[in-house]
Amino acid sequence: MNGWKLVYDAWDPQAEPLREALCTVGNGYFATRGAAAESRADATHYPGTYIAGCYNRLQTEISGRTIENESLVNAPNWLTLGFRIEGGDWFDIDAVEVLSYHQELDLAQGILLRSLRFRDPSGRHTRIEQHRLASMAAPHLGAQLVLIRAEDWSGAIEVCSALNGCVVNAGVARYRDLNHHHLAPLTADTGADGSQLLEMETNQSHIRIALAATTRLWRNGSLVEVEPDCRREDGYVAHHYRLEIEPAQPLRIEKISALYTSRDRAISAPGLEARKAVADAAPFSRLAERHALVWQQLWQHFDFDLEHETAGTGERTERILRLHLFHLLQTTSPHVMDLDVGVPARGLHGEAYRGHIFWDELFVFPLFNLRMPEITRALLRYRYRRLGEARRAARAAGCRGAMFPWQSGSNGREESQRLHLNPESGNWIPDNSHLQRHINAAVAYNTWQYYQATRDVEFLSFYGAEMILEIARFWAGVATYNNQRKRYEILGVMGPDEHHDSYPGAEQPGLDNNAYTNLMAVWVLSRALELWDILPGQRLTELCQSLDLSREELTHWDEVSRSMYIPFHGKGIISQFDGYETLEEFDWEGYRKRYGDIQRLDRILEAEEDTPNRYQVSKQADVLMLFYLFSSEELSELFERLDYPFEYETIPRNIDYYMQRTSHGSTLSRVVHSWVLARSNRPGCWPLFMEALESDVADIQGGTTQEGIHTGAMAGTVDLVQRCFTGIETRGNVLWLNPSLPEGLKSLNLKIRYRGHQLALHMTPTHLRISTEPSAEQPISIGIRTAVHQLNPGEMRQFELQRDG
Repeated sequence: MNGWKLVYDAWDPQAEPLREALCTVGNGYFATRGAAAESRADATHYPGTYIAGCYNRLQTEISGRTIENESLVNAPNWLTLGFRIEGGDWFDIDAVEVLSYHQELDLAQGILLRSLRFRDPSGRHTRIEQHRLASMAAPHLGAQLVLIRAEDWSGAIEVCSALNGCVVNAGVARYRDLNHHHLAPLTADTGADGSQLLEMETNQSHIRIALAATTRLWRNGSLVEVEPDCRREDGYVAHHYRLEIEPAQPLRIEKISALYTSRDRAISAPGLEARKAVADAAPFSRLAERHALVWQQLWQHFDFDLEHETAGTGERTERILRLHLFHLLQTTSPHVMDLDVGVPARGLHGEAYRGHIFWDELFVFPLFNLRMPEITRALLRYRYRRLGEARRAARAAGCRGAMFPWQSGSNGREESQRLHLNPESGNWIPDNSHLQRHINAAVAYNTWQYYQATRDVEFLSFYGAEMILEIARFWAGVATYNNQRKRYEILGVMGPDEHHDSYPGAEQPGLDNNAYTNLMAVWVLSRALELWDILPGQRLTELCQSLDLSREELTHWDEVSRSMYIPFHGKGIISQFDGYETLEEFDWEGYRKRYGDIQRLDRILEAEEDTPNRYQVSKQADVLMLFYLFSSEELSELFERLDYPFEYETIPRNIDYYMQRTSHGSTLSRVVHSWVLARSNRPGCWPLFMEALESDVADIQGGTTQEGIHTGAMAGTVDLVQRCFTGIETRGNVLWLNPSLPEGLKSLNLKIRYRGHQLALHMTPTHLRISTEPSAEQPISIGIRTAVHQLNPGEMRQFELQRDG
């Protein structure tokens, strides 16, 4: 990392798959991996392009069963721009002697640069320089600039500029036995103006994808008029240009591409729009200027400043956090405000998880709620549009209300696969992750937190409340009364910990009374009842009529929310689920000696014909998610509602217990563990934070990042700075702050938005300064530790902070 740049100064083919993911350029509408323009998919390169919301379903025969998977489609490749000298082989970096190499991703401007100098087998020396962007100013445009300099030779050079639709989804090795041919060719054409047009269609969802491009060449600063040799095949169109160059006349190539689909709004036909867009597009320099301006504006909203007591120690931390923000904004930029898309767990950076939407938005939305909440609002609409499908799923399961899927794609049906491949053993094994009903609670939680940060009563009235009420109805319906315990239970589910999906030896999957699920159900029911104090009376009446909500049903909700069973064992340990404490203890030391990396214990044990269901092992935070999502005050209120004791010692006891039993097989786990340690002022927070920070940059899971970045972990690390170290909570119409900067952090500066106010925060271990920009907004309530203060627009307040202990 260097300044605002991710820099690589040597060519390393082994590291290229990771670099391609980390050097992805995107704008929220589409993103393209950082593969070289001349490369094609092979063991080293994978030049994938992904369009937000562009899914397709295919069927495959596996183990005598037909399974159907929906995938985010690898779209036609707009990058292809290669060359060859004197009719020789096309340039291939692995076939030449690389004399120097430099690659950098400019985070401030959103531009990828690659430059290298090489000697070819004929002894000629050549320099090439490649620039690339996915326009944040014009989201349908991608642009490339390539400079070729002949150092010690003169002669003919041939340039190939192509649009290639002959691509498949092959970016994840363990999926390659599945059917992965998603595209059918429609049109491959060239225009009278020298443009190219390629149209493809997904073969199940029938989304038309149109890609147009123009290529222009300059020599010694003058535009070269050269008639291209046009080549067309099904799914492929190329222009070949032949011309002479010499050392004094470097060749400049600009390729501008436009990408449209039949899902776009305000268009006639995607092919027509793509051709118009490239015909009207400005030169690369102007496109780059406008693109960089939008990035500059985005950074004014999202940047922050960390100052460490030891000069230089925080530079890498700050740069990686910016890299995380950069990739989050490329996945969910302001352009998503006009799109029907969710938050893919692996961004638009690769094909892992098939581009599906999980619960990662639980970690992503808090960042946007306090920076650009309009993005959260748009992404919550993705869930609302699929409320009907969630109701259908609930009915099919014999339940009322809405049951959102653990994995979602195009229309919101459950996309979780029922079989998955264990690469350790080569076996296809059952996948029961669809039992993670806690996704319902995440949807409700995200809706409520958006409202708390914005006080957007309109959204709550017409979209959010309906989701919360239908989710509350689901939880009240699946809760069954246990006469012996005199409490309600939720049976046959999975919690966030995916190492456990059933009891040892059980014929049926599912666990009883997952503490996280049960307590989240109580929270949802409580918030649903609170809507009666928030929504306008007429709208509330309309909702009750539309949903056929009766007083008797609401009374039942209240009863369930006060009588839910939460399992405990030992001295105040919240059991992850009923019977967790009866499972065998695991030989952590022995397995670490045998395998080294044991993050994915499920795969290791399955390969040994064993299962983590037998042991007290957790893949990731489960019970500790409660301490991540809720303050001690909120948890105390929930436990009091349930008439369970809650002491301060409950938190550190549970942290100690579950940290000893967690393998961190999910990148989200270290984020959560670091958070709960930081908020309880305990050592170990910073090392876990640094590990979480390195998850993708260092690919600590050994090969997963090349399949797509982890949006939840990236957002979670930034949110640790934004909300955890500041102690920000949005609850009860108060913006609460309880700063607790980690040891060695001298100061923190950031800007946030809260209920229409632009706030600038400056904090040190001993002081907190808050200032607001002048506006016509009403004053807001600020809670500092336990005291509440009024803050007017245009006002600045400073508070002294007392160190704990």
